[in-house]
Amino acid sequence: MTLDSSDTPQPLYLEAAAEVSIAYHKSSGKSPMVVFLGGFMSDMTGTKAMALEKWAKSRGQAYLRFDYRGHGASSDRFENCSVGMWADDARTVVDRLGGDSLVLVGSSMGGWIALLTALARPSRVAGLVLIAPAVDFTGDLMWDRFPAEARDALRRDGVWRLPSAYSAAPYPITMKLIEDGKRHFLMMAPIDFTGPVRILHGMEDADVPWRRSLALADRLVTRDLRLTFVKDGEHRLSRPQDLALLCGAVEELCDSVA
Repeated sequence: MTLDSSDTPQPLYLEAAAEVSIAYHKSSGKSPMVVFLGGFMSDMTGTKAMALEKWAKSRGQAYLRFDYRGHGASSDRFENCSVGMWADDARTVVDRLGGDSLVLVGSSMGGWIALLTALARPSRVAGLVLIAPAVDFTGDLMWDRFPAEARDALRRDGVWRLPSAYSAAPYPITMKLIEDGKRHFLMMAPIDFTGPVRILHGMEDADVPWRRSLALADRLVTRDLRLTFVKDGEHRLSRPQDLALLCGAVEELCDSVA
């Protein structure tokens, strides 16, 4: 059945900064509020974001999903943005729309953003669920892997277009993104988050190697950490069984910190 546009809820908008509008959907409910942070070039209408919203509504859990600037329905162009800007967006969203107690769910790049948000707001972030967390990905998963011609183009032109398995159009990677990413690296030192953390990672992930989650687990200082590997899981972990695993992890944290 094709839905009429009137049947599809339209996003609300938060004026986050001068000429920056962040699109979001918020569902009221009990604490803690679950906040979904999407991945690189993803948006808040993805399978995991929508599955979590359905789960949250089914149990009356407060829930928030949003698009970073340059993503989805939010303003700005992707190539103008950087990790620091997206982290600013996340902090603004949770400060102005979030509850006093939050469980952050970060997918891929969203895992990095979730950690940055938790470190910036330690009294409000009660727990983290991270799916194939791509922490510091602009370094060893991008710059270090790029061929020489890509690095030359970035130095010369400030941009290089990266072919992607997830889009017909290549991703515009900018030198701004690479350089700004360095200022937010976390894996060089202990990560001082002490709340509960659950990490889910597919062992057939071609984008973020599963061993990175082992390294992240070693860096996190929390003692309440559980790492789950899905042997036949790929990067997105969006199959029905993966979504059930995700919702189960979020439910466990919500129940434990409520």
